[in-house]
Amino acid sequence: MTAKQTEPVTIISLRELNLATPEPRPRESKTFTVEEAVETIGFGRFHIALFLIMGSTGVFWLAGSLLIIGLASVVVPTIGWRWLIRIASIPGIILIMAFKFIPESARFNVSTGNTQAALATLERIAKMNRSVMPEGKLVEPILEKRGRFADLLDAKYLRTTLQIWVIWLGISFAYYGVILASAELLERDLVCGSRSESEVAVTVGVLEESQSPCYCHMFAPSDYRTMIISTIGEIALNPLNILGINFLGRRLSLSITMGCTALFFLLLNICTSSAGLIGFLFMLRALVAANFNTIYIYTAEVYPTTMRALGLGTSGSLCRIGAMVAPFISQVLMSASFLGALCLFSSVCVVCAISAFTLPIETKGRALQQIK
Repeated sequence: MTAKQTEPVTIISLRELNLATPEPRPRESKTFTVEEAVETIGFGRFHIALFLIMGSTGVFWLAGSLLIIGLASVVVPTIGWRWLIRIASIPGIILIMAFKFIPESARFNVSTGNTQAALATLERIAKMNRSVMPEGKLVEPILEKRGRFADLLDAKYLRTTLQIWVIWLGISFAYYGVILASAELLERDLVCGSRSESEVAVTVGVLEESQSPCYCHMFAPSDYRTMIISTIGEIALNPLNILGINFLGRRLSLSITMGCTALFFLLLNICTSSAGLIGFLFMLRALVAANFNTIYIYTAEVYPTTMRALGLGTSGSLCRIGAMVAPFISQVLMSASFLGALCLFSSVCVVCAISAFTLPIETKGRALQQIK
């Protein structure tokens, strides 16, 4: 047997061996962002609870209105309006207690440098969902420049911003005007050839009102029924509203509903039957709610991500101004000049309809903009 020959180990072969063997690299620490943590944790019980709590603020709005009107028809004639206020405060207290369950936004804590609080929130969500956190260290992603108020008034968005502000103010003015004016309308004899039941109630309670600092007029049962039916109108046009904004576009859909709102404000001045008055109020509540839905969607779509929250926030501020002005028209001016108040509401809606129709950007089928 011949022995197997072995090649001699030389300096060159050792050098080649060293070159072929990669040098060990230092192990990099793993990191993750809030968005990656949310994706890893997934959907679970926390999100269901969050949906129920936050959703109740929108559905409570309608259900609460119906509940308060129903309670008013029973509580006010028996134990007085003060007990109605006490009972009405109970759902608010429950919501305040429920909001304590909602933690601070992890994304907000990370952006402000409070990484430990953000990590605690994410761990709490993962525990509720019976899930796990991603491995590594929580870090803040590199972001582009944050939106500023001056960006809303940039040449690219100046016209859009100003027109959106006008629309938000006008929609809020009309929305709260309809709600507050409903009581004023029911106190007037708008039913042709008959005296409203509320007038009879007022006549009976004249002596009681003269001793009351509020001088409140008592509603009749039919008035409460009118309020309940008109309030249901806020969800009546939602299917048509969804079809309109998807097929006609945001601008045209909003201009049509705003124009119809102006028309129905004027129709309140005509002498009509009880069913006609209920129908007018029902349509007004449905139209003003549709206006709010459309402008909210448009505002969220027209601005890029860096400006979206800023655009919605400033628009909401203008909305509050409209809500503050509405009582002076629906309660004060309407008592002095009924037709004048209705014409003012209608004129504001016409201005908003024109502003909506002439908006420079249509967001139907347009992808959300990420940067300015």
